[in-house]
Formats: sequence, C-alpha cells, structure tokens
Amino acid sequence: MPRYYLTTTTPYVNAKPHIGFALEIVQADVIARYRRLLGDEVVFNTGTDEHGVKIYQQALSEGKDPQTYVDEYAPKFSALKDALDLSYTNFIRTSNPAHKAAAQEFWKRCDRNGDIEKKLYKIKYCIGCELEKTDSELVDGRCPIHPNLALEFREEENYFFKFSRYGERLLALYDAHPDFVVPDFRLREIRQFVAAGLQDFSISRLKEKMPWGVPVPGDDTQVMYVWFDALVNYISTLGWPGDQENFQASWPGVQFAGKDNLRQQSAMWQAMLMSADLPCSKKIVIHGFITSGGQKMSKSLGNVIDPFDLVAEYGTDAVRHWLLRGMTPFEDGDFTLEKFKEMYNADLANGVGNLAARITTMAAAHDAWPPQLIEPERLWQKGDMGAGPVSHDLGEFQFDKAVNAIWEGIKHIDLHIQTKEPFKKVKTDPVEAKQDMAFLVTQLWNTAALITPFLPGTAMKIQAAIKDRAVPPVLFPRK
Repeated sequence: MPRYYLTTTTPYVNAKPHIGFALEIVQADVIARYRRLLGDEVVFNTGTDEHGVKIYQQALSEGKDPQTYVDEYAPKFSALKDALDLSYTNFIRTSNPAHKAAAQEFWKRCDRNGDIEKKLYKIKYCIGCELEKTDSELVDGRCPIHPNLALEFREEENYFFKFSRYGERLLALYDAHPDFVVPDFRLREIRQFVAAGLQDFSISRLKEKMPWGVPVPGDDTQVMYVWFDALVNYISTLGWPGDQENFQASWPGVQFAGKDNLRQQSAMWQAMLMSADLPCSKKIVIHGFITSGGQKMSKSLGNVIDPFDLVAEYGTDAVRHWLLRGMTPFEDGDFTLEKFKEMYNADLANGVGNLAARITTMAAAHDAWPPQLIEPERLWQKGDMGAGPVSHDLGEFQFDKAVNAIWEGIKHIDLHIQTKEPFKKVKTDPVEAKQDMAFLVTQLWNTAALITPFLPGTAMKIQAAIKDRAVPPVLFPRK
C-alpha cells in the first residue's frame, strides 16, 4: 500500500490540552482516516514538546524536577486519543532518549555543512513564543501573540543557525510548489517574510541558566534551543537516522500547525532540512485560532475551553463536529456554548440522529432492509454516492465544506421521506413502500460511510444497527 505520513505540532506540556490543539489534531485525524479509506497505509504522528524555558520555569514553580513534571503532563495529552477518538499511530515525546540522539545527529549534519557558528546573542525575546522578536514584529513594544508577557532582553554567547543562507532556496521551494503552504494567503505571508531578508537565529542556550534541554554535541556548556530540538521530532518519530527504510518510506509528510507556527514550520524547519541534506516537507497546513466569546483564550480571563469537559457533556463526535463544521479551517473562529448547543441540536440531535432513528425504525417495523450494501472503502475509492465532492474538499483541507456537503445530502434524504411518505404508503402499496424504505436504509448506510472520517463513532453505530437490522440507541440526546 502507498504510505501517507502526516503530523501535528507537538504542544508544550506547561498546561493542560485546550480546544485550540483539539482543532489541529482532529483536522489531522480526519485526513488520516480519509487516506486509510482510500487504501493508504497511514503513519500519523503527534506528541509533546517537553524542553525549553517555559517548561523549566513551570516545573520549578511547582517544586518539581523537569523530567518528573513532563512525565506527569504528557499523559494528559495522550488522553486526547480516547476523548477525541483519534487514530494516530505515533506519540513522540521530545524527552525520549531516541529523539535526543536524533536531534544531536541532526545538529552534527548542519554543523558539518557549515551552518552552525558561535557568536554573541543579543535580542528581544518572547518567552511565550520561545522566539526572538524584531522591532517590526512588535505592537506597542510587545509580542502581539503574548501581549501580557514582557519581552526579555538577552545577551550571551550561543550557537546560531545560518538561516540567512537559505532565502533564495526557500523562495525557489515556494515557486516550485505553489501549494506548499495551505491556505495560499499563508504562503504569500511566509514568502514576504523570507523575501524581506532572513536573520540567523540562535539554536542554543547557556546550560547554567537553562539546563533543561538536549545537550549540544561537543559543548557541555550549552543545550539546544527548544525549536531546533522540537522540529526534529517529525523525523525522529520515523526512526531517523537509524531506520532508513522506514524514514524513506514515510518522509516527506504533511504537517498541521497553527498560524503562530507559520515561520517555524514553513521556513525555519525547511532551511534546517536543506542544511542536513534531507527532503523538505510535502505540505504545511495552517489553521487559525479559536477565540472564546470574541476574546483570546486566557487562564486569567477564565475563558479557556477544556475539550475534556465538552466531551463529558456532549460526547466525542459532537465536539469533532463543531471543530470541523463550526470552524472555518484556515481563519480564526469563535466558540460560545450557546453556538455549540445550537449546532449540536440542529445538526446532530434533530439531524443525523433523528434521521437514523426514523429510517431504521421504519425498516425494522416492516422488515424492509436492502439485500446488498457497498462497503465504505469501495464507496470512497470509486467516488460514489457523494464521496467524490467530499474527497475534493478534503483534498483541499476544506473540512467545513466537506461536512456541509454531507449535511446537504441528509436534508435531501429528509425531504424524500416527507414527500414520499413510505410509512403511509405501506397501507396502500406495501411492495413499493418497502422498496422505498430499503432505498432509505441504503442512503443512510452511505451517509454513515461519508461521515466515517469526521464522526467515526456515530458512523460505526449506524452501520452496526443496519447490519444487525435494528434501531440504534439514541445517538445524540437533545440538550
């Protein structure tokens, strides 16, 4: 089977998982499930970023050793697998010894190619981004992404990556692959950033000031800058450099990231790969932020949305549905509980849930089941019964459009029931009525096949009920 590799970013473990990362990992999960339906062997990576000053400071504030701290927090992120019904195959932790060894080998290759040098480091630094900031990036002297954090002014001797050498090669990459970054306006944004001229960036920190990181090869006084270390996880999870067979079969891959990661994923990481003489990524998919009631989510404002709480109240597929249909895939979107409940009742309780109950109840009452059904994989691979347009939207990562198309189909099935009224016709023309009911069961089955990548639990329950010739339990109780 052809292999398809995709990965999310690896979130810091200095706080519990929030709804913003849930958006990213659910988007990636939809593509992973979709590619499996097409017949691909999918390698799907996620994990946790466990080094850097933010984690070091948080561990100290709790009176814990950093490794103990990350060992406690990493399971909170792996718990998303059950909560959001995720199908990832790899969960990488950057404190893992194999990852550290890969990061050190990556450093050595960049060093051998003349792209690492030691020099004085004097910059304005945002702890929230773990990035240095130029004056042009600041708003009122603060980072626009973390305006509540004062910038740090740092001066020390560190190692630098010669990012400035790669401007022309990066622009050539973007020219050769006009869909390298999705959406296109993010590609224009990163192109403008690169064309304006690149500055070398620091890739190490003094160990005596910040000891929590991967040791720099050949220099015990320095540890790697968190971004240099963390980005290597996309290939260390594949066994690089030791398992070349697995690496070459999988890489390059598709990467999902938030808009605050655009520079790191589509420019810094690509230049690092070029320096190490490795293939660049296949594609970078950039999503927007989720605000809460029109405001940026913040613990101090008390408006952070906990995905585990939402799942506990409404169920996994309800949360997945909102992330996919309630959010535009590339722009910022706003969450309120009122909007969430409205979509839940309209689309799920009164929509697919009610439709499944009506059709299976009719079929069970009159033994009107279809003699043959198309397996979901075949339907997707042939593009039948609406799978073609949905595949097109997924190919462009337009998750909301794909779900909208499926829900238009659900409306048409509802309209068919209302106009044909097979439950009434069964008294006057039982043969035709039963044929129509069997047709509706087939349509419901095909709908379940279409929603499989998006709402896998719901799809499975509908398919199981049809196979058992039974009415499924209530899929979405009205709230």
